[in-house]
Amino acid sequence: MDTFKSALFVLFGSCFLQLSGCASASAPLQAGAAEGTWSGGLLASTKNGYLLGLRDREKTISWKGIPYAAPPVGDLRWKAPRESEAWKGVRRAYRFGSPAVQSMPFIGLTGSEDCLYLNIWRPDTNENNLPVYVYVHGGGNTLGMASMAEYHGYAVAARSNMVYVSINYRLGVFGWFRNPGLGEVDGSEDASGNYGTLDIISSLLWIQKNIASFGGDSARVTLTGESAGAMNIMSLLLSPLAKGLFQGAVLQSGSATMPKLADADKAGREFLAKILIKDHKAVNAEAAEALIAAMNSDEIRSYLAGKSPRQLMAVLKSRSGGLGMLDYPTIYPDGFVIPSQGYKAFTEGSYPVKVPLVLGTNGDEVKLFMSMAKNTGLSAENYEKLARLRTDSWRYRGVDSLARAITRHQDQPPVYSYRFDWGIPDARGRSPMPGAMGTRLGAFHSIEVPFFLGTDTNTVTLMTGNYYTAKNRDGRRELSAVIMDYLASFAKTGDPNGGTREKRLTWVPWSMKEDLPQAIVFDVDGSGPSITVSSETISKESLRDYALREIPEALRSAELKSLDSFTLE
Repeated sequence: MDTFKSALFVLFGSCFLQLSGCASASAPLQAGAAEGTWSGGLLASTKNGYLLGLRDREKTISWKGIPYAAPPVGDLRWKAPRESEAWKGVRRAYRFGSPAVQSMPFIGLTGSEDCLYLNIWRPDTNENNLPVYVYVHGGGNTLGMASMAEYHGYAVAARSNMVYVSINYRLGVFGWFRNPGLGEVDGSEDASGNYGTLDIISSLLWIQKNIASFGGDSARVTLTGESAGAMNIMSLLLSPLAKGLFQGAVLQSGSATMPKLADADKAGREFLAKILIKDHKAVNAEAAEALIAAMNSDEIRSYLAGKSPRQLMAVLKSRSGGLGMLDYPTIYPDGFVIPSQGYKAFTEGSYPVKVPLVLGTNGDEVKLFMSMAKNTGLSAENYEKLARLRTDSWRYRGVDSLARAITRHQDQPPVYSYRFDWGIPDARGRSPMPGAMGTRLGAFHSIEVPFFLGTDTNTVTLMTGNYYTAKNRDGRRELSAVIMDYLASFAKTGDPNGGTREKRLTWVPWSMKEDLPQAIVFDVDGSGPSITVSSETISKESLRDYALREIPEALRSAELKSLDSFTLE
């Protein structure tokens, strides 16, 4: 195993080794911990039983590996989550639960189908009715886990004085799978195919029932996530099943893209056909289709139930340029969990979950993926131009198109937009990153996560090189503190401008009024934070104009095709 592969092994392996935190269970239990109340100490009482936590970093308490639903194994594979069972005695909540089944780059298959666990951090105080900050990890809905160091919640709990919750949910073909041959009744949770989506909803239901036992306020829940996590949250804004389960949302680098239901059904059939071929029960796709047509639903379910996760995952391919993420569609407009019109509900105003939102992207979203691509053959000039087009397209899909659609409706609460620029060279070519990393990577996809959560970690550097230095330490930590203060105010009041800390630049809501600020920009200037505003907005027309003007003809066609394929309708 070479150095790079070894580094990746350390990165992903550490997710499983960081299980017991840094605390000791030697502190005395809080006597008389009662369900639905918080009076301090390490013992919490939930609907399912008692949990014993640990004192953690920055004067917080953590409880890890809490089951929020029954293990989706055996007969519950490809079914909606069921309620978790109660336990007797005291459950030691010291270790993270297993992540979902996934295939990691250079490591291979890891995780478990028994993955529906959440983790909680809170300040080590006696305070009650604290806001609740729930984090949904990214990873293209085929990778990721709440145990990653970036997602630990001690900093949010301590600095922002909130209860922080992180969750695992089913991923890939275990989290999103449609096959009519399974025999489920249309219009039911079990037939939806959106099992990962239902997992997230199930975690929110658990929070509603239990978070008061940890001093949290179930009426002030902010749902947050990055990349696929943001996409999952975006889809929950559409779902009637999620109404009332959260009162605000922070969507980092999401995208309002969704496959058609017919594409999801096709993917499910093709997946089954590939399994049959690999199992030598059919010689090709045509023969597999004939065999499937002759099988009844009991036979199909029994056949698939007999396959191990390794056997099922073996027929899936990695997404091109996806850093190990698998090429499989997720989040479908099934008509039950997600309405059949999909994101068109945003333009119609018929989406049921209308809450204050924070929407944002990074200033160089795609450079992480482009820098990892092999043999691109791009000149330095074309690399920059293509990165700009693709990054702006990402922002259009994840921020501007959505903000335009929903702010037209009078019953939509305020929408706040941001752009995260830390790492991008300034007008004089200076970047807080060392060497040429500012040009090669800049403010790439996922770089903002530790700034938003205050963890000051950067395990992604095993793929990018180390961009944290002693020289940029003070600036990045001060910028993180400013961002966290805005988000804490948002979580507490629905407005990022509240709170009692030092005066900050006013973060104005999206307004669609020409030449007025539409986004706040997070960056550094020298060694300190730089908080400015931008009035720039991005449309399909502006993207097309840029492509025609700046992108060489040989590269332009695929970019325009991708752009034209996107619509909220």
